[in-house]
Amino acid sequence: MERATIKDVAEAAGVGVATVSRVLSGGSASPATRERVLAVAAQLDYRPSALGRNLRQRRTGGIGLLVPDLTDTFFGQLAEGVLACARSAGEPVVTGSTGDDPEQEAELVGMLLEQSVDRVIAVPSGDADTWGPAMRAGMNVIFADRLPAAEPTEPDPITDLMLLDGVIPPPPPPMDVPSVLADDRAGIRTAVRYLRGLGHKRIAFLGGPGHVRRVAAFREAVGGPVDEELVVFATGSRDAAYAAASGLFQSRPDLTAVVAGGNVLGEAAVLAARELDLRVPRDVSLVMYDDVPWAELCSPPLTVVAQPGRDMGYRAAELLLRGGRRPRGVVLPTELIVRGSCGPRH
Repeated sequence: MERATIKDVAEAAGVGVATVSRVLSGGSASPATRERVLAVAAQLDYRPSALGRNLRQRRTGGIGLLVPDLTDTFFGQLAEGVLACARSAGEPVVTGSTGDDPEQEAELVGMLLEQSVDRVIAVPSGDADTWGPAMRAGMNVIFADRLPAAEPTEPDPITDLMLLDGVIPPPPPPMDVPSVLADDRAGIRTAVRYLRGLGHKRIAFLGGPGHVRRVAAFREAVGGPVDEELVVFATGSRDAAYAAASGLFQSRPDLTAVVAGGNVLGEAAVLAARELDLRVPRDVSLVMYDDVPWAELCSPPLTVVAQPGRDMGYRAAELLLRGGRRPRGVVLPTELIVRGSCGPRH
């Protein structure tokens, strides 16, 4: 008879894998949920030790790598860096795609724990509820590109008022975990200053999952009261990105420039502008965060904020494989590469 897995317990208890992980690691859960999960675990003869107790003594070697989408060019570059460093150290890499879904990510984290993979590089989709129990169970984690969500990625006036009135507690601070990040703040600020220098005043931002720091940098760079209609969010899918870009162009024909927070959003902005007969850069200027091969093939070629994806993955793997003291976080520089997609606005 096969041994029960964490997924079996979650399905039988009617909860997510992340909830099972929290309960069995001593994390937060309601008394009723805790009782149900523990009862199911006992019934299925599931051993809590599979969640990582004495994990370091049982490790099988190797590195886990979790990214939102392996078909995304940037995440592919990051994965290449991880694989190159791991290969030089003779370490295998177990790769998983989370789809930017916290529940799917939690399930993959649980599977890695069960397989005694205690070293993980992750572009996180979940928050402390996903990653806290795993790290308490002995998992050594390096975050890359972004940090676990500590607050809503989209502005919510009702939530803001409830926070001010003390109705709900403030969000937890970012997790104190080593990370390798690009300097989003400098990159976005440089892009906005460049557009401002060309005379643009109505600049929009297209954001997506994990872009909390980029959105904050955009707001800071724009300064003053921000026109909230010019800050638009999409989920991670290409269809959602296209819908967000198209909706932005149609609802605000007065905008003159767009900063796309990632290459999927940049691609959507290019396609939407073309469908709506907006000429780039005469009608709208575009800057994309991420340099990908197709950016130079556009007509005109896209101006981009380049971030070192491969270096980010390589440095994350280096930090993970380094023994001894707890590694410190790394911030890598970005670079504005000016091409033909931005023009002056008079």
